[in-house]
Amino acid sequence: MAGHDRAGCIYSLALAWLLGVALVPGPSYGAWNDDWPDRKELKLDPSKQGADLEAAVTEVPVLVRLHSGNFQSFFSLKDGAADLRFVAADGKTVLKHHVEKFDPVNEMALIWVKAPRLAPDEPETVSMYYGNEAAAGADDPAGTYDADQVLVYHFDSVAANWKDATGFGNHPVAPAPVAASSAALVGAGASFAGQGGLSVPASESLQFVPDKGWTFSAWIKVDAPQADAYLLDANGGHQSLVIGIDGSSVYARAVVGGNRHDTARSQIAPGGWHHVALVVFNGKVSLYLDAAETASVEAPLTSASLALTLGASAGGSNPLTAEVDEVQVSRVARNADWLRFAVRSQGADGRVVTYGDEASEGGSTSYFGTILRSVTVDGWVVIFLLAIMAAISWAVMVGKAVLLTRVRKDNQAFLHRFKRINATTADALDQDDEANEDPELRDSALLSALFGKHDHFQSATLYQLYHTGIHDIKERTGRSVGAQQRGLSEHALTGVRAVLDASYVRELQKLNEHMVLLTIAISGGPFLGLLGTVVGVMITFAAIAATGDVNINAIAPGIAAALVATVAGLIVAIPALFGYNYLSAQIRDINADMRAFCDEFMSRIAEQYSN
Repeated sequence: MAGHDRAGCIYSLALAWLLGVALVPGPSYGAWNDDWPDRKELKLDPSKQGADLEAAVTEVPVLVRLHSGNFQSFFSLKDGAADLRFVAADGKTVLKHHVEKFDPVNEMALIWVKAPRLAPDEPETVSMYYGNEAAAGADDPAGTYDADQVLVYHFDSVAANWKDATGFGNHPVAPAPVAASSAALVGAGASFAGQGGLSVPASESLQFVPDKGWTFSAWIKVDAPQADAYLLDANGGHQSLVIGIDGSSVYARAVVGGNRHDTARSQIAPGGWHHVALVVFNGKVSLYLDAAETASVEAPLTSASLALTLGASAGGSNPLTAEVDEVQVSRVARNADWLRFAVRSQGADGRVVTYGDEASEGGSTSYFGTILRSVTVDGWVVIFLLAIMAAISWAVMVGKAVLLTRVRKDNQAFLHRFKRINATTADALDQDDEANEDPELRDSALLSALFGKHDHFQSATLYQLYHTGIHDIKERTGRSVGAQQRGLSEHALTGVRAVLDASYVRELQKLNEHMVLLTIAISGGPFLGLLGTVVGVMITFAAIAATGDVNINAIAPGIAAALVATVAGLIVAIPALFGYNYLSAQIRDINADMRAFCDEFMSRIAEQYSN
């Protein structure tokens, strides 16, 4: 018993320590607006590990990717995420934003937020508020970008819906030869199949002015070498700007009055997404690949209003076969920091945004609470099943412990009486209570132990064996003294032994009744928990792949939540394992007592009744 006490003490201390760690409170949040009860922190990292900024950038659009791995409150959001608000670190300034995609069923959302300023070594915190049922939508696509951003294509999953997200209305014409790609870098994208391009008419906002500059950028994935295909042909009368892909190399070209000015070519790896940008400023045409300037050329460009063709030349030749996403045009020359911020924030590694905890305003959060909030619906289904399994196993353990305690106590009391009986006192010990006993109590060992009469050892398995043996002997010898004196033959004693053995087997079955439920909890609990974990991990990775957010900050919450199912399975199995082993040991002891009693009882019967 001392060993059990020490084990129980150690288990209790370990459980208390785990709960203490899990319930360590996180930061307490202050309210921005009492109508928005829930909040999530988003941290923008300008360091080398994040945006890698060397100079400050202002009014930059930040991509916020929400999925089941980093956000667990999709079903608490209004339709279209109309209740979302983003507030700057001062706790007052509401930032412009717009929702590119919101899918609560598959638990994913893509939101663009306008960050006011981000400087090197100055991390910025943005608070995302939600949970206001009365909130009206605050989507402002045009306000999300600065005044010099004149074209942005997110590429909806339906090609007919493709629109310019800025307020300048530079919408593409009918994209007949171009299809939508459902899984691009950021949500949906455009799939060019080498059949033609996407045209954008010239407009005042697309005007190129040499001393202000001009910037085009896009994400592109090329799976096979191209035959001098055009990603961009910006044509303004006697001059044009081109981004081309020849083989596995990308280049930029300025054509002025029929004279071509080509940059050097830069290799791009096939099958992966790359950010390609063309920056023109004061006669210099620069090509950027993944935010690094790889080539440049001088060209005497003049002011012009540009008409754009994406995926082919203006005449429809040089068609491109590739996937394209996030096409942007600015009427100023963007610097390297701006482009690097776009690459780092939009790319698959998602280095800029770190997703913090979710909490209610005025409250606090904890690691344990964060993990539980991260559990997906399938995880809760598994945990619910495990909770039922745990309740059943605990009921079996408690009930069986009560039964075995009563059995051992009554067995000891019966043995004390049995050692003092003789033939004349046997009937007194074996009073026939069957007529007055409830059959349901008689058939259930546990109910008999809890509610039966114990003055004649109804819970004692030894008494039941004795009771069965005495009744069989009475049937064989009759109740007269003469018949008893004639005794029992050897075959009759064998028959008594068989009846006693049958009663012994039935009593052992009663003792082992429902023990199989503990073995199911021991073996099935961890596997059921593992199933919940595997499904949770699959859903987390699927959501991450769909949003393009592949980084440890996105994966960690979802994986931690998925592991809750495994923990729940172990919580079911471990107590059941300890309980099963303890109860099995008790049943073995009672079994040994019954076997020894059968032998002793038959010895007495043979001495008393053999002829």
